[in-house]
Amino acid sequence: MQRQVIEFGGLPVGIAVSENGKLRFIAVKFHVIDLDNEQFSTAGELKAAIGRHINSAQPLAA
Repeated sequence: MQRQVIEFGGLPVGIAVSENGKLRFIAVKFHVIDLDNEQFSTAGELKAAIGRHINSAQPLAA
Protein backbone atom coordinates (compact mmCIF):
# COMPACT_ATOMS: atom_id res chain seq x y z
CA MET A 1 0.00 0.00 0.00
CA GLN A 2 1.41 3.36 -1.01
CA ARG A 3 0.51 6.44 0.94
CA GLN A 4 1.59 10.03 0.98
CA VAL A 5 1.18 12.84 3.47
CA ILE A 6 -1.08 15.63 2.22
CA GLU A 7 -0.22 19.12 3.42
CA PHE A 8 -2.16 22.34 3.16
CA GLY A 9 -0.57 25.63 4.10
CA GLY A 10 2.55 23.76 5.20
CA LEU A 11 0.67 21.62 7.72
CA PRO A 12 -0.21 17.92 7.36
CA VAL A 13 -3.99 17.51 7.08
CA GLY A 14 -4.23 13.85 6.08
CA ILE A 15 -2.87 11.05 3.97
CA ALA A 16 -3.72 9.75 0.52
CA VAL A 17 -3.77 5.98 0.07
CA SER A 18 -3.70 4.30 -3.35
CA GLU A 19 -6.82 2.23 -3.89
CA ASN A 20 -8.09 0.80 -7.19
CA GLY A 21 -6.24 3.38 -9.28
CA LYS A 22 -7.49 6.32 -7.20
CA LEU A 23 -6.33 8.13 -4.09
CA ARG A 24 -8.50 7.78 -1.00
CA PHE A 25 -8.12 10.71 1.41
CA ILE A 26 -7.91 9.99 5.12
CA ALA A 27 -8.30 13.21 7.08
CA VAL A 28 -6.37 13.75 10.31
CA LYS A 29 -7.42 17.36 10.93
CA PHE A 30 -10.95 18.43 11.85
CA HIS A 31 -11.17 21.27 9.31
CA VAL A 32 -10.96 18.77 6.41
CA ILE A 33 -12.98 15.94 7.96
CA ASP A 34 -15.81 16.45 5.43
CA LEU A 35 -13.43 15.18 2.73
CA ASP A 36 -12.52 12.04 4.68
CA ASN A 37 -12.82 8.85 2.62
CA GLU A 38 -13.36 10.74 -0.67
CA GLN A 39 -11.53 9.44 -3.73
CA PHE A 40 -9.52 11.58 -6.16
CA SER A 41 -7.69 10.89 -9.42
CA THR A 42 -4.53 12.81 -8.49
CA ALA A 43 -2.88 14.46 -5.51
CA GLY A 44 -3.32 17.80 -7.28
CA GLU A 45 -7.08 17.22 -7.53
CA LEU A 46 -7.16 16.35 -3.83
CA LYS A 47 -5.22 19.45 -2.82
CA ALA A 48 -7.50 21.64 -4.96
CA ALA A 49 -10.55 20.11 -3.25
CA ILE A 50 -9.01 20.83 0.15
CA GLY A 51 -8.37 24.45 -0.85
CA ARG A 52 -11.96 24.90 -2.08
CA HIS A 53 -13.32 23.27 1.06
CA ILE A 54 -11.27 25.39 3.45
CA ASN A 55 -11.99 28.62 1.57
CA SER A 56 -15.74 27.95 1.57
CA ALA A 57 -16.00 26.73 5.18
CA GLN A 58 -17.91 28.75 7.70
CA PRO A 59 -15.88 29.78 10.77
CA LEU A 60 -16.63 27.82 13.92
CA ALA A 61 -18.16 29.65 16.86
CA ALA A 62 -16.04 29.72 19.98
